[in-house]
Amino acid sequence: MTPDGELRWVPGRPVPVTAMLRPLRRGGGDPTYRQDADGSVWRATRTPTGPVVLRVRARPADASVHAEAWGPGTEWALAGVPDLLGAADDTWEEFVPRPEHTVLVESWRAHPHWRVGRTRAVFEALSASALEQVVTGVEAFAAWRRLVHRFGEPAPGPAGLLLPPSPEQWLRVPSWEWLQAGVELRRRRVTILAAPRAAGLERTLAMTPDEADRALRSLPGVGVWTSAEVRQRAHGHADAFSFGDYHVAKNVSWALTGEVLDDAGCAEVVECYRGHRFRVQRLLEFAGASRPRRGPKMTLPTHTPNRAVRSR
Repeated sequence: MTPDGELRWVPGRPVPVTAMLRPLRRGGGDPTYRQDADGSVWRATRTPTGPVVLRVRARPADASVHAEAWGPGTEWALAGVPDLLGAADDTWEEFVPRPEHTVLVESWRAHPHWRVGRTRAVFEALSASALEQVVTGVEAFAAWRRLVHRFGEPAPGPAGLLLPPSPEQWLRVPSWEWLQAGVELRRRRVTILAAPRAAGLERTLAMTPDEADRALRSLPGVGVWTSAEVRQRAHGHADAFSFGDYHVAKNVSWALTGEVLDDAGCAEVVECYRGHRFRVQRLLEFAGASRPRRGPKMTLPTHTPNRAVRSR
């Protein structure tokens, strides 16, 4: 199928397309995302001008990126390809790993062209991140797959992808469908209350990182962790560290100091990287930095109580 638009972007650096876009995939069976054997990444999303499917692939031979798009959102999506692949990450040159943090130094050397990208799709990132609160990734990704299959719609183009539900479609999901997807009231409430404010959420893209964080956390059920997960993907905030995650602080502190610390302890360790703390987090993930496990893996509950719980 002939695309509705194409873009050739020459960024002046090799672009690790798959590594940059992989965090947008919500599990291996995400119906909104596909990666081909040749490294092409397909992504179905909604834009201010309508739905779109975007295909992005690196062309190492001429150090360019080629993008194709299908659907009413083609122009908007193609215009955003540079930002999606890190062109707006204008602080990376300021980042210098400390020599004593050898794992971080080695990862930065191994991934010198990785940047923090941004989708500019705030509500989409929020609705997906809300499903990941307080449960395992397996449970969250299964819920995402089920709800997108049930309430999304076919995306334009030849990839056979589905669009994530729109704010209006999320509001029409019956309570029993949420429960059958394993999503209790606490998590579904985040999306239900955010959906009528979707347009306002997109305006946080023009805010400073601190302003955007405050605006997101003013929503019921959105805490430090959810705000960070949204800003990492939608806003491209290089400092949006995932405090509140069960694993991240422990893994990062162990990689940098050899000690497994909680959020407060890790915050002290990474304070020297303020402005780049998510960058540090991601580079250590690339390095496979994970603390030693001395016991069985934690199994989090499928459902959490509906009583008031601190926002995540």
